[in-house]
Amino acid sequence: MKTVSSFVEHYLKTKPFLLNSLSEGIINLTSLARNMMPEVEKQLGKDIKQGAVVMALKRLTEELDFKINHKVIKVIKNIGEITVRSSLNDYTYAISDSILNKHAELITKINLQKDVFYTSSRGVNEINIVLSNSMDRTIEELFTGEKQIQKLKDLSSITIKLPNENVNVPGVYYYIFQRLAWEGIVLYEVISTSNEFTFLVSEQQVDIAFRVIKDLKNV
Repeated sequence: MKTVSSFVEHYLKTKPFLLNSLSEGIINLTSLARNMMPEVEKQLGKDIKQGAVVMALKRLTEELDFKINHKVIKVIKNIGEITVRSSLNDYTYAISDSILNKHAELITKINLQKDVFYTSSRGVNEINIVLSNSMDRTIEELFTGEKQIQKLKDLSSITIKLPNENVNVPGVYYYIFQRLAWEGIVLYEVISTSNEFTFLVSEQQVDIAFRVIKDLKNV
């Protein structure tokens, strides 16, 4: 049986930005309840008092915020080293029978260089390589004949070291990406391992993105 509380809980869970704004007290519950009333009554099939929706919002906001945010914030406060690299290019190629051999040759050449940034990931149909722009000619020559889907230039990376417990806490990445989104930061790539992740932004936005991540530790 549907209840006001169950509907409000579902409503909030499908709108995480709204939930976070509610937990920070920047949305008026009465106004929100008023806007929700037509949908609540439609879903429940009966007339509902606005006060019941307000009470459900208040209780669920407090409960959901406690269940999620206090664990996430503990992880965020323990963010470790933050590393920034600039002058990067981002290459995306279609998977082919020959591309892995060329990729292996690229790695061999990278190992002969000093201070070259390199990271990569492979999907079902594409392979992505992020590389210092000093290696641009090398990769373009090696991957001749491969289908290049995209090439982005003049990017910077920010690599964040997370505490080990991050793998057991839901919402850590969402919390970080939410803050970046609020500042209008465009993420071109996100590459992660168990306890660290790297994201790419334009060189014009890297200073803002770094400030956002640094400020997270003071939440």
